[in-house]
Amino acid sequence: MMASLAIAIPGSPSSLWTTVRSVGAFNVVCSFAALWTFVKVIRALRWRLRSTQLLGPPRTSFIYGVSNDLASSTDSATMYEHWAQEYGVAYMIPSVLGQTTIVLSDPKAIAHFCARESWTYVQTPLSLALIENLVGRGVLWSQGESHRRQRKALTPAFSNAAIRTLTSVFYDSVYKVKSAWDTDLESSKDGNAVIEVQNWMNHISLDTIGIAGFSHDFGSLDGKHASVTEVFDTFGNNPQASAVNKILLLLASAFPILVKIPTKRAKLRNKLNATMGEISNDLLLRSRREKDVNIKEVEEEKSIIGLLIKAEGQEAELHMSEEEVIAQMRVLLVAGYETTSISMTWALIELSRHPDVQTRLREELLAFGADPTYDQLKANLPYLDAVVHEILRLHPAVPLFTRRAREDDVIPLSEPVCTRSGKMTDSISIAKGSSIVISIGAINRSLAIWGPDAKEFKPDRWLIEEGISGKAKEIQGHRHLMTFVDGPRTCLGKDFAIAEFKVVLSVLVKNFVFEMRDGPDTQVDIARGLLPRPRVVGEDSIGVPLRVCRYE
Repeated sequence: MMASLAIAIPGSPSSLWTTVRSVGAFNVVCSFAALWTFVKVIRALRWRLRSTQLLGPPRTSFIYGVSNDLASSTDSATMYEHWAQEYGVAYMIPSVLGQTTIVLSDPKAIAHFCARESWTYVQTPLSLALIENLVGRGVLWSQGESHRRQRKALTPAFSNAAIRTLTSVFYDSVYKVKSAWDTDLESSKDGNAVIEVQNWMNHISLDTIGIAGFSHDFGSLDGKHASVTEVFDTFGNNPQASAVNKILLLLASAFPILVKIPTKRAKLRNKLNATMGEISNDLLLRSRREKDVNIKEVEEEKSIIGLLIKAEGQEAELHMSEEEVIAQMRVLLVAGYETTSISMTWALIELSRHPDVQTRLREELLAFGADPTYDQLKANLPYLDAVVHEILRLHPAVPLFTRRAREDDVIPLSEPVCTRSGKMTDSISIAKGSSIVISIGAINRSLAIWGPDAKEFKPDRWLIEEGISGKAKEIQGHRHLMTFVDGPRTCLGKDFAIAEFKVVLSVLVKNFVFEMRDGPDTQVDIARGLLPRPRVVGEDSIGVPLRVCRYE
């Protein structure tokens, strides 16, 4: 009896292999496939029974649903908004391999969703795989209690007091750019020059986060070679996804392991991860050595690198492992290079397209006089504030985010929607495992939320009482925008980014006049860096050449 049982249930790798050979490899594969299919069917049935079945666009591809249409579009936000107009403030879209995604376009629903971020709604398996592959298991990757702990440890570095002391770093970076551009213009015959501004904005952001966060100057604004700068720039030099990359990324929503396939872009991500890891390790080792020599305890606890070293201590209340510390440094490098630089580039584009806005902003800055302090940037330059927030509204650096429900939930709506059965409902049931998308671009530019001028670059909307509609006021994010998300996962560096943005814009606009190189009707589309970036149509990589001259 025991012998027959031993044969039926193999207990060692060799007996398992014997069983596989006797049954046949093909039959084993088929058995696993059948089991996988069975599990998927059971989950799908549970999802269908527990989720409100909403209306939505038809599937345009048997394999990809509408995912390929969205990925191929240069303006997916408009697609999401069009569907919201047609199907209601909450709807479903068909995704890859029969999956379905719920899209929220309603302020009340989004507020409920964001309040439960990191607990009820968590990163999708694909997002986790991509984030871990790029920056590791830091605050961006973590969820629940782990996310709360890591975020709390970093929060003091982004307080008003901490950012106030960093304002001089922002000015130092932008004045390096001013000096370089002055030199170019001096050698110009007609007093103007065509300058590729996006590259300069990238390097402002990188050098700033290096000095402000880690007391390290990458020197990219001085033309120094840095391995991290080279890898970041390489992403921008490959703005178009290959067909293979696009297909793999689409299928990875169903099979996240596909992100590990060594495509050209995956190799770039791995190289960036390794390069940032080496730099972070070096900076961390140097800072540990300097801890008791050059850094006072009070100052240390306000700097990013100081807080990370403090959290690394075993006795720390908010202890972080070395892996988590290195991951935070990678996150800050990526955020420093990508997000703020994208916003600053868009600002120069929009000011070049709207010379009246550029002139008015310059007049405010010149009338103010000296370079404003951090507190003056926040309170004394209303038109600068309006321009900055209009850029953040129209051109969010992160265009959408996707989450997965970790448990069943019911989301309230501010207006009823029609279900597939024809019934009207003012709340929707969300089953565990559901995928949910919020298009930040669609919400920030929605005609239903922001009114008939929602698509226009109109800084004045931030200065008049009726400039922001009642529906927009229901959005609970920063200044009624979803740009920095909301809730427990609100962007930790929001105030840092806005302060840097304002400093850079104030110095550049006060000293230079910007025009589109090929005239005000120059077309700008979207290319891929790590995040979507502006690019003048016809330019290689992510080029944004502007005609620049001194303001006299």
